[in-house]
Amino acid sequence: MKPEEEWTALEDEQALANSRALNVIFNGVDKNIFRMIKQCNVAKDAWDILKTAHEGTIKIKISKIQLLTTKFESLNMKEDETIRDYYMNVLDIANSFDSLGEKMSNEKLIRKILRSLPKRFDMKVTTIEEAQDTASMKVEELIESLQNFEIMINSRKEKYVNIGPNADIEETQGNLDNNENLAGSVVLLRRLFNIILKLEIQIG
Repeated sequence: MKPEEEWTALEDEQALANSRALNVIFNGVDKNIFRMIKQCNVAKDAWDILKTAHEGTIKIKISKIQLLTTKFESLNMKEDETIRDYYMNVLDIANSFDSLGEKMSNEKLIRKILRSLPKRFDMKVTTIEEAQDTASMKVEELIESLQNFEIMINSRKEKYVNIGPNADIEETQGNLDNNENLAGSVVLLRRLFNIILKLEIQIG
């Protein structure tokens, strides 16, 4: 390598430009990236390392987004899951998108939730879609509405359980028992009537 005192004017300018470029690169990266390039003396070498690292980061990001997209599209509310629990699962994925710089729109979240609910919510989903503009609706409003509907259907279910699916059977059985008692009483009365009739005949 030629000593600095033997450099030409052009070489001096190139060395100065290289130093300035390295200084800009060093000051423009975080500590983790700086560790990768701190040994570089040539700006182009440092830039090539940054470019390779950036391309690798982009590939990883794309891969993560693809996995999240698949997970998001396949997500459905389970039969034993509450609206709140399902909403938390949806939010977890949405937040993961945000951390990758891919913010999920409010409308997309709403449409996803509406189309992934169990059949017991079909009537409510239809009502919401027909009566409201999902584009202007807030996801918090949707969740509140669905939770209210969930409380209503759970209340009906509890009422049915309290009455009992065998309520009609029990009522019928009770009616049968009453009828049997009535029939027995009628037979007993007939017997008493016959006895009294015979006594009257004998006495007469």
